[in-house]
Amino acid sequence: MTIRVLLVDDQPFLRLGLRMVLEPEPGVEIVGEADDGSSAVPMAAALKPDVVLMDVRMRTMDGITATERILAADPSVRVLILTTFDLDEYVFAGIRAGAGGFLLKDAPPEVLLTAIRTVVAGDAVLAPSVTRRLLERFGSILPGGEAARRRDEVLGVLTEREREVFLRLADGASNQEIATGLHLSEGTVKVHVGHILGKLGLRDRVQAVVLAYETGVVVPGSRGPA
Repeated sequence: MTIRVLLVDDQPFLRLGLRMVLEPEPGVEIVGEADDGSSAVPMAAALKPDVVLMDVRMRTMDGITATERILAADPSVRVLILTTFDLDEYVFAGIRAGAGGFLLKDAPPEVLLTAIRTVVAGDAVLAPSVTRRLLERFGSILPGGEAARRRDEVLGVLTEREREVFLRLADGASNQEIATGLHLSEGTVKVHVGHILGKLGLRDRVQAVVLAYETGVVVPGSRGPA
């Protein structure tokens, strides 16, 4: 299957760099380029890309608004946000808007290519080196009893095994790491993750991590569940 990619960035040299990385790759086709979110939205509707590589800060329409509008028109499109700063509040907003994840713009080519294939496969991508710092800075824990109530609601709809998977997923573990830690097959973990996302009404594992921090299932600054 050919992966159709739309590039959205207001810097021509950055778009050129992405094109130089992606064009030689078998199975990847760049279907268009946009230099602003306002042009990216109709372009995504017309070109039907599988993945949009989205800049955050642009002139007329930022990448967050563009992400919301692209996904509202076609939820099957995957948006991968590329940012210069690993602690960029706009990235957190983009994840909440439904983006499939984020990477730093200086990520190695092989990491970018893996990320594109990952989001097309329906999974999500969080840059490992910045995930915890991002959520520690912007994850909003609800105060007192309200946090406990929300946490109980989230965990209450899950089976015991699903809770175990969710806690490890929320702490940033990959499916393979979860499988090893719980002595399960990776396929079984994928099934559990699918059930968790369905029960909690979440788009992907990125939103699951955010929900875990917001409700206090995982506490910022800790190593593991609360």
